[in-house]
Amino acid sequence: MSDYEIPKAWEWNEDEKNQFGNQPVAGSRFEQTLPVGEHPLQVYSLGTPNGQKVAIMLEELNEAGVKEAQYDLFKIHIGEGDQFGSDFVKINPNSKIPAMMDHSTDEPIRVFESANILLYLAEKFDQFIPTSLAEKTEMMNWLFWQIGAAPYVGGGFGHFYSYAPTKQEYPINRFTMETKRQLDLLDIHLADKDYINGDKYTIADMAIWPWYGRLVQGDLYGDAATFLKADEYTNLKEWADRISERPAVKRALEIEYKAIK
Repeated sequence: MSDYEIPKAWEWNEDEKNQFGNQPVAGSRFEQTLPVGEHPLQVYSLGTPNGQKVAIMLEELNEAGVKEAQYDLFKIHIGEGDQFGSDFVKINPNSKIPAMMDHSTDEPIRVFESANILLYLAEKFDQFIPTSLAEKTEMMNWLFWQIGAAPYVGGGFGHFYSYAPTKQEYPINRFTMETKRQLDLLDIHLADKDYINGDKYTIADMAIWPWYGRLVQGDLYGDAATFLKADEYTNLKEWADRISERPAVKRALEIEYKAIK
């Protein structure tokens, strides 16, 4: 049993710090000047699953010979609060990585939210996105699924299993059950497919793999793959291994982020 009692109205304890810099208010907290590199696409990010999505897409575009997809990649250290600086907030008012500026247009375009960046780049360069209405709709089904599903894995399971200061049975059980349900869903879906959309690699794979592929490969949240019995999801693991062998994916995971200061 917990001794915690829910107050009538919640109050923020400003003296209680946390490793993620969370506060109940939005907006910038300090003045900041972000660097701008020499290439058309300026990406401000970090090597988290959401950040890896965009790095993978950019490396895949370069692998495909899209010369206009040259980019500079700058590190936003969320543990140090870089995401709350004035320049970053101008790009993404939600203060989450990744965020991107496209300077190839007459007026620079800001793009935030990882899936939206994937979609923006796919449509801009006509790569890794189906052309038929049916196939594109199916891909979008899974892209939007990932957007809605991953917070249960990261903010739910990953947080309480790996990051929370105390281990609590109820939230761990709750989010483990949901995470395993999602893994089972993907495993069933991939039983007769090489990729999420069938036989063609798309941005749906790029969005899902950094979360679910790396999780079953044992690369997220310590020993979480053992805890989740990830070896049970054989189709999902085969897909994860297939994606991880792509040269662009390997480069994206090893890429060096430039410092912003």
